[in-house]
Amino acid sequence: MPAQSEPYDGPAIVTFAKELEWRRKQAGLTKKELAEKLGFADSYVGQVELCKNLPSEEFAAALDTFFETDGLFCRLWERINDTRHLTTLPPGFPEYLGYEKRASHVRVCSTNLISGLFQTEAYAGTVISVMMGSATPKFVAERMERKSIFERENPPHTFLVMDEDLIRRNVGGKEVMREQLHYLLEVGRREKTQLQIVPYAAGFHAGLAGSFIILGFEDEPDVAYTEASAEGILLKQRDRVALQVVTWDLIQGQTLSVEESLAMIQDAMEHL
Repeated sequence: MPAQSEPYDGPAIVTFAKELEWRRKQAGLTKKELAEKLGFADSYVGQVELCKNLPSEEFAAALDTFFETDGLFCRLWERINDTRHLTTLPPGFPEYLGYEKRASHVRVCSTNLISGLFQTEAYAGTVISVMMGSATPKFVAERMERKSIFERENPPHTFLVMDEDLIRRNVGGKEVMREQLHYLLEVGRREKTQLQIVPYAAGFHAGLAGSFIILGFEDEPDVAYTEASAEGILLKQRDRVALQVVTWDLIQGQTLSVEESLAMIQDAMEHL
């Protein structure tokens, strides 16, 4: 797994890193020297110590053998693996989910993948499996659970803007994509939902900088969440949220009408 710019803060990951650093220094070894003895890249040792990369099972076993720690690092690795879903969520996203459940209106701009709130199980499974492997079913179930906000007694008013590329790109094969497009047609016909497409003909638009969501509430300030390259940011400052609202308005000004958007989705489904 490639290193990330910000360190992981999961307790098991931090414990693994601190235990590794302490034992390495006790042995009087530099990161490079330890890496050479274990057969790993010195950059990888440094990334694990800085909590910017996750240790592999092979690395944990090698450490146990070298330091004679009776399975300590393997047990820590198992704990990291068991709680991996907590460490792979983008920063800000867990807090965002709390706001999402209470929102009275939701504005979603999707430009790279169909938003998780509107994915089918098969589409979500295709996307999530790339990163999560055997943990995919758990993550898919959690993503599907987010849709419960639309089943509330008073569901939020929802405005979904999507780039045309999302309905043309085949994700997961024809059957998966056909089901996904059919579901979007259902979403677009909900009483409190407005779905619009930004067509290719619009050319460059502000949404291509990254997807984002703006949440509104009846008795508290709006918040926004933006995500790109697996890095997420929850925005609560009024000026930054206001900037996202301006961006939303600019993008929506380039969309097709609701009727034209649904017709384009129908066309995309028929031409798979």
